[in-house]
Amino acid sequence: MNWEAISAVSQLIGSVAVVVSVLYLAVQLRGSTRVAKVAAQDAAATALRDVTKPFMENAELARIWRTGLENLKALSAEDQARFFHAAYQFMKALETIHYHYVYGLLDAQLWEGWSELLQHYVATPGIHYYLTERGPVFSRRFREFIATLEPVSQRMTVGNLFGKETRPDV
Repeated sequence: MNWEAISAVSQLIGSVAVVVSVLYLAVQLRGSTRVAKVAAQDAAATALRDVTKPFMENAELARIWRTGLENLKALSAEDQARFFHAAYQFMKALETIHYHYVYGLLDAQLWEGWSELLQHYVATPGIHYYLTERGPVFSRRFREFIATLEPVSQRMTVGNLFGKETRPDV
């Protein structure tokens, strides 16, 4: 065998090795992308749970949130400030979820649920007022998305789940 033949065989083996390496990297990247998507989806759900969990654990905070959603004027100035802090955290969590969706880290079916939740909450008088006053703290992309949401015929939020703020029969 001459040196030219040996060189050709070596180049062929090297080319095959490069192709196999690229295929291996593609498989690894695909697996990493799946892991990143699952992590982003979990982080999104955790972020919103972390915001809403205190409402479940603290009746006073739950009252402020529920009342503030429907009638911000019914709250004292101090409670309005607490509502604003909660509204900021709630909307920031949803903005992050929207960001994950826009960049392909959130499954479209999961986004549909989050989007519907957002649609109901931005229709409340309290969140609407908050966004009017503090909208610029959110990204332009998120504000533009919110502006495209269709109004809901009946808000289904914790503040108005059954069409009224309170239900004595429940």
